[in-house]
Amino acid sequence: MPFGFYIIMAAQFFSALADNALLIVAISALREMHAPSAYEPLLKTFFTVSYVALAAFVGAFADSMPKWRVMFISNGIKIVGCAMMYWDVHPLLAYAVVGLGAAAYSPAKYGILTEYLPHRLLVVANGWIEGLTVGAIILGVVVGGMLIRPEVADALLGFDFPLIDTGVDTVGEMALCFVAVFYLLAALFNLHIPDTGVDHRVLHKNPWYLLREFNHCLVLLWRDRLGQVSLAVTTLFWGAGATLQFIVIKWAEVALQLDLSKSSMLQGVVAVGVALGAVGAARMITLRKSVRVIPLGIAMGVIVLVMNFVQHMWLAVPLLVLIGALSGFFVVPMNALLQHRGHILMGAGHSIAVQNFNENLSILAMTGLYYLMIRADLSIYWVITLFGLFVSGAMYLVKLRHQANQRLRDDVIHLDDSAL
Repeated sequence: MPFGFYIIMAAQFFSALADNALLIVAISALREMHAPSAYEPLLKTFFTVSYVALAAFVGAFADSMPKWRVMFISNGIKIVGCAMMYWDVHPLLAYAVVGLGAAAYSPAKYGILTEYLPHRLLVVANGWIEGLTVGAIILGVVVGGMLIRPEVADALLGFDFPLIDTGVDTVGEMALCFVAVFYLLAALFNLHIPDTGVDHRVLHKNPWYLLREFNHCLVLLWRDRLGQVSLAVTTLFWGAGATLQFIVIKWAEVALQLDLSKSSMLQGVVAVGVALGAVGAARMITLRKSVRVIPLGIAMGVIVLVMNFVQHMWLAVPLLVLIGALSGFFVVPMNALLQHRGHILMGAGHSIAVQNFNENLSILAMTGLYYLMIRADLSIYWVITLFGLFVSGAMYLVKLRHQANQRLRDDVIHLDDSAL
């Protein structure tokens, strides 16, 4: 890999680290406010609404200037959202602003891979990016959980700079300061991401034109035989993954009697599995073989059902690692295939914006359903059962669709099958 790729990875690592640490801090802030427990999944809803509402514009924005500049501006927006939470703006609103920055960041983050690297390296690059992102998720939820632990928070709040009054007096303020530092580190790496030399489109001033262009790209990708399959898989995966974050926290509290600080670390256990699966896919799966991993999505949904029978930590940890590993192994090749088809059909920024629109619409729908089930006091064990059956059933339908497409014409044979 060229050196610039490692700069991209470093920027992504610190940005994702901050996003996930901030989620735990925001959940803690809601609990301090004695907000209803159903508000917690709404954090993800408020975070992702910008991905859907602005999908027609962020792709064009990402393709209108060098990707490093887009990423730098987007990180600045995230810092504003973090500062809003520091100044006692409601966590839902502040996290929505962070989501606005993330929505603009994502097309540039993934789009630069297709501009900077040859197609044969896309699966490997996605494996590294997803693995590193998952590493950031692990560390982010662990850091967020540690920052709100009373003994750690008291020790950090007891530290003072000589002759300087920092004005940081509460656990929440202290935690937000650490998150802001991670965002600043990401912005610093953004400034050193290389320019790929790709020609950039002039950003069209007419919003209706951008909406029509986005709709054209959306239809184009869903009609493409390989694009529709990979888009369906990644759309389902990200909706399920976002919901699983909250399911794990609630399940850990009910089945394992863990508090928020400890249950948030179990999200990190899932993320360890995703990282292992992502690295395995990067080493073993070429672009042509990417569609062979679809059955793993069916298996993941079935294995999620086992959570209903686990009440001990020594069983919970390997189960969550296995669920994460299956997720990482099947989503990384699908993500690479989708980027490949999107780059060919419409350009990097636009294709990632279409991908984000679908994936985050799925997140809104699935976390919204989870919110309604929790609001209705449905048992977490019923939630897990419905979740697992839905994931397996939906992945089975995607598998049938792909087989039907292949019977009409073999599109897979034209994909690159070369390894590193």
